[in-house]
Amino acid sequence: SGTRRFKNGRMVHLAMASNPSHLEAVAPVVLGRCRAKQDLQRDSDRRRIMPIVMHGDAAIIGQGVVTECLNLMSLEGYRVGGTVHIVVNNQIGFTTTPQDARSSRYCTDVAKMIEAPVLHVNGDDPEACVAAAHWAIEYRQRFAKDVFIDMYCYRKYGHNEQDEPSFTQPVLAALIRRKQS
Repeated sequence: SGTRRFKNGRMVHLAMASNPSHLEAVAPVVLGRCRAKQDLQRDSDRRRIMPIVMHGDAAIIGQGVVTECLNLMSLEGYRVGGTVHIVVNNQIGFTTTPQDARSSRYCTDVAKMIEAPVLHVNGDDPEACVAAAHWAIEYRQRFAKDVFIDMYCYRKYGHNEQDEPSFTQPVLAALIRRKQS
């Protein structure tokens, strides 16, 4: 965690929760921690403390804990004033293609259950990513609801250190190899 002071005198404190894996176990921890801090600081309008949760494309739709968190988000005891969800969508979660990993078109289709907006953004366009982040934060602050950023990008070296992506996804791996970082 750390605090940063800006030129205008305002400060922001950032605290990251430890996440031992990609299995989304950290999402309810972040939300619970955020709610506890909001309650302790009497942040009843839930605007001063904001949860941001990062997801992998396969994990967000494939791990039930995300759906459980979304299901509880509007209940009084769990409400945090909205969460900004950032999905790092490398399009090859669990070393399989999207059409073999889920029944819906987008990994962020879980957002439909709470009617949350989803911004699809190209991870190769930093300005578009920043604009999406600004919009998402403004939306969360104004409407106190969840919002999703689905950042399309790629994983240069496969699923993990032992994975050779060209075995399961030869076409995509070849495209990535030719891509200038």
